[in-house]
Amino acid sequence: MLFRKVHPSDFEAWLPFHEDKRSSEFWEGLPSDPKIACQEQFDRIFERYENNLGGMNALISKTSGEFIGLCGLLKQTVDEVDELEIGYSILPKYWKQGYASEAAIKCKNYAKEQSLAKSLISIIHINNLPSQKVALKNGMYLDKTTTYHNNPVHIFRVLL
Repeated sequence: MLFRKVHPSDFEAWLPFHEDKRSSEFWEGLPSDPKIACQEQFDRIFERYENNLGGMNALISKTSGEFIGLCGLLKQTVDEVDELEIGYSILPKYWKQGYASEAAIKCKNYAKEQSLAKSLISIIHINNLPSQKVALKNGMYLDKTTTYHNNPVHIFRVLL
């Protein structure tokens, strides 16, 4: 799998994520219109790039060149503490194939090699068991449960 910056032209490839209701079933407060939700996410990705707040990368299959999903290191503030998060989302047609785990592990290893933080977190809705499994495969442990953007979440952490 290859990592690269997200391009505006990736919008159509990523839109099916927002069109599949399962992708947002755990997160409250997202727009119900898939195109608006996708545009808001893309706006935030490019805002992060411009303001050096980390960012999601496009995940591309080495063999087919297909767009698989998004993963990256994101500066977040959780309970008034600045953290570095591993965020990941995979297109539904690629779920349960190990892509999220592979990408999350690569992000963790990169952060460790570059000495970007002493620990990393993943912010995961308390009901999102598939993402929690990815965090556990990435060597993370459940650090705490809190509220983030009006959603009940588990904060998974790994020390670097």
